[in-house]
Amino acid sequence: MQDAKNLKEYRKEMQESLDNEFLRKSLDTFAVAYRASRAKAFAEIDVHGLIAEVAAAKDSVLPKLDELYDQFRKNAEAAGVQVHFARDAEEANAIIAEIAKATGSKKIVKSKSMTAEETLLNHTLEDHGLEVTETDLGEWIIQLRHEGPSHMVMPAIHLSRYQVGDLFSDVTGAKQEPDIEKLVKVARRELRSKFVEADMGITGANFAIADTGTIGLVTNEGNARLVTTLPRVHVALLGIDKLVPSLTDALRILKVLPRNATGQQITSYVTWITGANECAAAGNRKKEIHFVVLDNGRLEMARDPLFSQVFRCVRCGACANVCPVYRLVGGHKMGHIYIGAIGLILTYFFHGPEKAKNLIQNCINCEACKDICAGGIDLPRLIKQVHVRIQDEKGHPLPSLLLGQILKNRKLFHTLLRTAKWAQRPVSGEDGFMRHLPMMFFKEHDFKALPTVAEKPFRDRWQELARPIDNPRLRVGLFSGCVQDFVYPEQMEAAFHLFAEHRVAMSFPMAQSCCGLPVQMMGEAKASRDVAVQNVRAFEKENVDYIVTLCASCASHLKHNYPVLLGDDQKMLEKTKSFTAKVIDFSSFAHDVLGLKAEDFSGDGKPATFHSPCHLCRGLGVHEAPRALLRDAGLDYREADESEVCCGFGGTFSAKFPELSAEMLRKKLDHVEVTGAEILLTDCPGCVMQLRGGLKKRGSQIVVQHTAEALAARRRKPE
Repeated sequence: MQDAKNLKEYRKEMQESLDNEFLRKSLDTFAVAYRASRAKAFAEIDVHGLIAEVAAAKDSVLPKLDELYDQFRKNAEAAGVQVHFARDAEEANAIIAEIAKATGSKKIVKSKSMTAEETLLNHTLEDHGLEVTETDLGEWIIQLRHEGPSHMVMPAIHLSRYQVGDLFSDVTGAKQEPDIEKLVKVARRELRSKFVEADMGITGANFAIADTGTIGLVTNEGNARLVTTLPRVHVALLGIDKLVPSLTDALRILKVLPRNATGQQITSYVTWITGANECAAAGNRKKEIHFVVLDNGRLEMARDPLFSQVFRCVRCGACANVCPVYRLVGGHKMGHIYIGAIGLILTYFFHGPEKAKNLIQNCINCEACKDICAGGIDLPRLIKQVHVRIQDEKGHPLPSLLLGQILKNRKLFHTLLRTAKWAQRPVSGEDGFMRHLPMMFFKEHDFKALPTVAEKPFRDRWQELARPIDNPRLRVGLFSGCVQDFVYPEQMEAAFHLFAEHRVAMSFPMAQSCCGLPVQMMGEAKASRDVAVQNVRAFEKENVDYIVTLCASCASHLKHNYPVLLGDDQKMLEKTKSFTAKVIDFSSFAHDVLGLKAEDFSGDGKPATFHSPCHLCRGLGVHEAPRALLRDAGLDYREADESEVCCGFGGTFSAKFPELSAEMLRKKLDHVEVTGAEILLTDCPGCVMQLRGGLKKRGSQIVVQHTAEALAARRRKPE
């Protein structure tokens, strides 16, 4: 009950952000512009090769972290720097406060530092009676507003120029116009004296180079150079994850960091600092420099076989830039201090499970973050694993426990689905939708119509369909998942007829069940594993060349997650590898394996568009196959804007966060309607459910189908 109450309160907070029209428009504009800028910045670079290099270089640091830290410390100290190691945030803050006391520092200027935000450094210093001023424009704005950053790179992206104008009017005591250039000049004027009067400057660092004791800072404002040079004391607070062996390694990261963060080839300022002698302040004063190297959970991650890949993070913030949930609610709701996908993970390690337990459920599992990560981190997998750990530590909510128990028992699960056919009759319409929802349970879900369970599931139709194929070209096993088996069996039937006409022999093992992705998304690791075992064993004795599924989410989960779930059982792992090697999505099988072409279809020229399921375009890396099939089928194909952005379904996500799901769906359908398409096609039954239900509520005449249905309806009949 407490978990349900917490989630309800959290959803209310989400709604506050959804109601902020400026925030949503601002983040929408940025998200669209970011993709174009990033593509241009990487235009002549092998982005995947570069990311692989960064990942390999960062991974190679892990076994020698202690050695690199010692090397960095010795070289920095030899150059006149004092190096300190802090085990946690409290110790780091205490060290810096003591440095201020020992050096007689009263006034402090800071350059933007997420690590200082992580430790809440400003609060500690102010508690010691010190004056602390942020000098990065965005950081200064949020400091004045007593807020945290809403983005790792652009901390004040959530604010309008009018809000900043009003804020600066209060600060200066004079009316300030909401003109960006003028507001920047106001900030410069107000901050200029702070630099001159400061006793201490505090920065973060993007790199800590072991073989020279150098730190590197990557910024777009000149304030970092003023902070490191004008005050007589400079303190750099940096995580131990910033260690790299050499300048070459730092430059490799520098090549990807600004491109991935903001679509720039290079930032305005890249600053390298080696030793106190190089940083002498104005006059003849001796410069005093301190590097405070922070652990705060990082070494625990480094030792973890799975979470050690978090060390690859270069803090570019790109995982937020492409996240459809962040795009709706911003960083103050999609993070604690660190935001976006990486923030969901770091919050758990840096700030504990209590801060992370609601945040972690924000992930819709669209894999956009993984697709764009500069370090190649498997962010969705880590987010799911954090969810598992939190539930193992804090207890499992009753709904996820019940679902896990049901899915583990295939016969019980299928019996419940069959029973639902009878239970739904009082609210079932003749068009395949429920006439109205039992609003006591679903009042927030009224943004889309919900489908009814089919009268006859595919597994019951199979006996009527199955027939021998003479001299088959290929043998395939059909994996239906639960939705196409019990809700949309006509999709499976369409694929059956299409394949049969191309001499594909098919089998359908009755022991197969749900792929298990829903319970994995709910943090039920054991149930996920049990379901995986069921399905691998169901196909174990099938003599097939491929295992074809019409659900992109099922295909991605079967291929990528089953080996992970069953990796601790060597005997089962071998069977799983054999199983996953045969798994293929419908469009890839139809286009790449069967080689279906225009001569196989009789087109009607209807205008059509395609929504690419997240797990098809990113999970499986399939982009062109379905679009080529639709063109070959004689449809007038029209590409919709943001066709590869999530539709908002996300399985259990849409049940937990219907308000967010509704807004994502609205954007998707707006883009679809602009194309003038009469048919909207996709390769995932969950997306069909979301899109068809949304269009039904709009009263739209656009027909939503699975690609298999469109192809089967236009197949050229043998003469």
